[in-house]
Amino acid sequence: MLVSIGGLPGTGKTTLARLLAARTGAVHLRVDTIEQAIVRSGLAQHPVGPVGYVVGYALADEHLRQGLTVIAESVNPLAVTRDAWRDVGVGAGAATIEVEVVCSDPAEHRRRVTARSSDIPGLPLPDWRQVLARAYEPWEREHLVIDTAGQTPQESFARLARHVDAR
Repeated sequence: MLVSIGGLPGTGKTTLARLLAARTGAVHLRVDTIEQAIVRSGLAQHPVGPVGYVVGYALADEHLRQGLTVIAESVNPLAVTRDAWRDVGVGAGAATIEVEVVCSDPAEHRRRVTARSSDIPGLPLPDWRQVLARAYEPWEREHLVIDTAGQTPQESFARLARHVDAR
């Protein structure tokens, strides 16, 4: 199974992906980690463009073809990136779940963005203005939306887990 988790920075994607990976033993592919590794190699600087996603697609495909469950976590802001993740799952013959994580309370979302620190050494985090200015296309097909506003991570995760378990 491929679980593709997307959403703006500060909505709770990483927290949910980690909880799901811990519960299922799935491979957690985080595009931020991939991109920062590329930057540390000296081959690129932020922003690295599509390369982190392309590496992520290749790793997801390899793991899925080995029969592993993959949680692919990224902002996933464009229809083309969402299509690519779905195509990886379909191509590998894996069930695919698409999840968008949102925080519908702007004040809470802003607080999260401004209060967090990076858990990836050297990864620059966007500020609130950059999050608001980010290109983010609306989702055009059916997918699970998890609104983390006013919920604990465990409450949001319970909804995600129920959906994954049903698949």
